[in-house]
Amino acid sequence: MARQFLCTSTEPVVQTRAGKLRGFRLDGIYTFQGIRYAQAKRFLPPSPVSPWEGVKDALSYGPISPLLDTPSPQGEIMIPHLFWPENENCQYLNIWSKSLDKAAKLPVMVWLHGGGYSAGSSIEQVAYIGDNLAQHGDVVVVTLNHRLNILGYCDLSSFGDKYKNSGNAGMADIVEALKWVKDNIAAFGGDPDKVTIFGQSGGGGKVTTLGQIPEAAGLYHRAVVMSGVLTGLITETRDDRPVIRGILEELSLKESEVEKLETLPFVVLSRALARVGRKLYKQGINLGMRWAPVPNDYYVGDPLAAGFTEFAKKVPTMVGSCIAEFSFGVSTAGKNKLSPEERRAKVAERYGEHTDQAIELFKKAYPGKNETDLLALDTVFRPGVLEYVEKKSAESTAPVYSYLFALEFDYDDGKPAWHCADIPFVFHNTDKVAVCNIQGVTEKLEEQVCGAYINFAKTGNPGHPSLPDWPAFTGAKKTTMIFDRQSRVGIDYDSALIALAKKALPSFSPGEQPPAEEGEDEGRAWLY
Repeated sequence: MARQFLCTSTEPVVQTRAGKLRGFRLDGIYTFQGIRYAQAKRFLPPSPVSPWEGVKDALSYGPISPLLDTPSPQGEIMIPHLFWPENENCQYLNIWSKSLDKAAKLPVMVWLHGGGYSAGSSIEQVAYIGDNLAQHGDVVVVTLNHRLNILGYCDLSSFGDKYKNSGNAGMADIVEALKWVKDNIAAFGGDPDKVTIFGQSGGGGKVTTLGQIPEAAGLYHRAVVMSGVLTGLITETRDDRPVIRGILEELSLKESEVEKLETLPFVVLSRALARVGRKLYKQGINLGMRWAPVPNDYYVGDPLAAGFTEFAKKVPTMVGSCIAEFSFGVSTAGKNKLSPEERRAKVAERYGEHTDQAIELFKKAYPGKNETDLLALDTVFRPGVLEYVEKKSAESTAPVYSYLFALEFDYDDGKPAWHCADIPFVFHNTDKVAVCNIQGVTEKLEEQVCGAYINFAKTGNPGHPSLPDWPAFTGAKKTTMIFDRQSRVGIDYDSALIALAKKALPSFSPGEQPPAEEGEDEGRAWLY
């Protein structure tokens, strides 16, 4: 049976402040792709788009921010991606909505993509498509692109006042997008006074960053941080001058000619940066995770170091992660055929003298799970989540909710949830990601996860009829919703386990990948 499609010369057309846009409707969902929300010159602040006459088509996704490395399609069974044309004029957003009635006042959910602050896009993952979430949740879904890496987070402030906020240009783009949403989303059926920002990995970091940008105060009303609290992973105290000087030297330019970096083709700039990166790596400096917001008068700094702003304290927040985040290389093949002695021996390879205590704490935290999953246990994000919810619940007047996505997938004999594994469930897009389809599990868990996000967007409380009672996290009652085949609430259930794992395991950073060698062309692993 054919799906119901509408796109004529006159409808659906929406009037925005800058001009009219034409989208399309498919099975009751209005879709507008590639809406320009801002414009900007390289390294400089964004400004609103210029008005236009007539009707512009919003029928194609806009270009994504240029990447520093060619992504390699690895692990697509776990995280299927979409790759798209790049252009640094990338300030575009996409909208999915059931209604174009201004009186509809549907909750708005604005998605901030992952990829650290260096890679990714609003459509980089198949699971980011917003039609199912809009249909299932009666919400307006917005996804957006913004400047990344050296284009969005390179601090040139010491080279001239015009660059005073170049280190936060990417965040300034996002703020401009939120302003656009406030001014225009009613025309797409959305409520500008009920906006939830949610993001995963680098997108989760951008959510916490927005709470520390005074200019963003009031542009959103709820926040969700998914695998995005990166304690100790991205340093805020950094000096970009050696990098910039290295680029200038590579290009045979003087410091007085720094403005020429504004107009060089991006490929020339990025290749010079790559050569500088290789030199610095030999000196013990890895630029892999360097790009991040820069504290200044615009951005007051990470809340775990600087404290939460008064606005952030008033925003209901949900924070969580996956049980086995960066475990892509950990094999689970045959794990359920191992004897207890064999399982212990595998765990002992990594936990050494801490093996028996680790197994005891793991079985207490996750009854029924295979203890070899200790080899994949996340120690990158979960410690940060625990620190974040503890601090925010103590400082805030708004509630804070903690969760952990602990599902074991029917893949490689039972693979625990990895970085990004929860995203298809949030977007109600498990039908688009093959590995998410588990007989007798997926439908119920998707309803629980997506339902929690929808209810949070609507009310500021993720409680949902299909879930056990989910109290807010407090210092007195440290509750975490554990999303699993049988979802449950744990109370301070894993802090001892995480502390032991941090002590027993070597530290790990997803930014430890060495820079590409000169002439390397097979692409880089897509981690986010």
